[in-house]
Amino acid sequence: MNKIISYNKINSLSIDRKKRLVLVGGCFDLFHFGHLQFLKRAKKAGDFLIVALESDEFIKKKKKRYPFHEQKERAEILASLSMVDLVVLLPYFSSKIYYEQLVKKLKPDILAVSQGDPQFENKKEQIKKVGGKIRIVNSIIKKFSSSNIIERLKNLKK
Repeated sequence: MNKIISYNKINSLSIDRKKRLVLVGGCFDLFHFGHLQFLKRAKKAGDFLIVALESDEFIKKKKKRYPFHEQKERAEILASLSMVDLVVLLPYFSSKIYYEQLVKKLKPDILAVSQGDPQFENKKEQIKKVGGKIRIVNSIIKKFSSSNIIERLKNLKK
């Protein structure tokens, strides 16, 4: 099975439902130690780790910056990690309804998040609708955020 699929191929996906599916989402641009720890801990929550990978347009609109790596490049980085079983390339989702549809299509057992996730309440409602659970697998490590790395790099130039 190819580890990278587009969102519109989810319906044709065949995953062994005896496995506990864990879903995570994010940009994973400027992949760093915090991302690695998050994915390792998310994988421990189940048997099959699915990463819903945000689009380049999401980074431009929501993060207000251009991505360092295009979505397909970020997907290749993630797919090369042994703990990642599947990467889903998301189109730009303009509202939480689309994320809810994603969860309904995949029906994960666990939706893994970091402590302080700004979408925690939305995600909790979404996973509840498919009979799954939300699990906080780690705390956000501020020094490893992509934004902080970008700021530190800017400061090196001064």
